[in-house]
Amino acid sequence: MAHYIIYFNQQWVGDHSPEWVAGRGPLASAVVSDIEDTGALVFAAGVHEDDDAAFTADATSGATVIASGPFAPGEQRIGGFTIIDVADDDTAKVWAGRIAEACGWPQEVRRVS
Repeated sequence: MAHYIIYFNQQWVGDHSPEWVAGRGPLASAVVSDIEDTGALVFAAGVHEDDDAAFTADATSGATVIASGPFAPGEQRIGGFTIIDVADDDTAKVWAGRIAEACGWPQEVRRVS
């Protein structure tokens, strides 16, 4: 078995009405429930969008600096993710496709090592 992360950047969501986005929640939740029912779900969540609640820890200068706000520009911020434990790439692709269909925006998949 291998872990995979299925995720999307907030920018990929696109411009939709709040009602449209709210209608996607139950669809995505149903897919996550299906993943859980197979025993493949490790964790799934959306990322809070409030930039004021974000903070960064950066130790690249040799000293750790904690700063308020996000590190990456908005188009690079993760919007949500699902971590699964499945047998192979093909199974991960199936779940990624189902999540993409439910959400209505692209998903990227990477094996976690």
